[in-house]
Amino acid sequence: MLSSHSTMRRAAFSLKVSLATVQRRLRYLAKVSDHYHAKMLRKMDPIKKIVFDDMESYIHTKLKPASIPMAVENQTRIILSFDVVSMPAKGPLAKMSVAKYGKRKDDRKKGWETVLSAVKRCSVVAPEILSDSHKMYPSQIRGFIPDATHKTVLSRKACVAGQGELKKGGHDPMFSFNHTAAMLRANISRLIRQTWCTTKKIEHLRYHIAIYRLWHNETILARQAKRLPSSPFEGLC
Repeated sequence: MLSSHSTMRRAAFSLKVSLATVQRRLRYLAKVSDHYHAKMLRKMDPIKKIVFDDMESYIHTKLKPASIPMAVENQTRIILSFDVVSMPAKGPLAKMSVAKYGKRKDDRKKGWETVLSAVKRCSVVAPEILSDSHKMYPSQIRGFIPDATHKTVLSRKACVAGQGELKKGGHDPMFSFNHTAAMLRANISRLIRQTWCTTKKIEHLRYHIAIYRLWHNETILARQAKRLPSSPFEGLC
């Protein structure tokens, strides 16, 4: 349910359990997801082509934004790694954010390090990495994967469909990442754009994405093997 657009309150209501029970299961199932994800990466062949970028969300209010750096395998859209970190507000909200909540930590560099370290462990020695033209990406990628071939593309305007992640018109070189990001926003209740369901704690957003990541990857791998997906969560709840 948590991987299929359901909120924690709706899951608790549908399963006739307390909200506290769902919150405990959120943490527990995230740990299970991390375990099975690490096991899956060890079994996979080394990855050759990777798409890397950031999504953005917020914690409780848009004045407290969060960055979600993520790497996906280019062809299959398997989520290889992600992180959730704090970032300062931008644009017209920046002054309001500082005035109300003080200066926010910018942990995006730490998030990039986490994701790229995981990518290095599961990729070939010299993978091809595609990203947008963020000025900090080249130095970060060279620092962790010096032999990688890094290609950049210019960011493009989003189309109406796809939760603001898919791009307008023509071929999108970063379609694998953008489509995956759109699926996260469509299936994780707290990431849907223009909703009253918001994350109150940054660690809960991380737990929720970890649970979805396992469902997402298991479904893709099952489709490749032409079988029905089987969930490691069966019997755990």
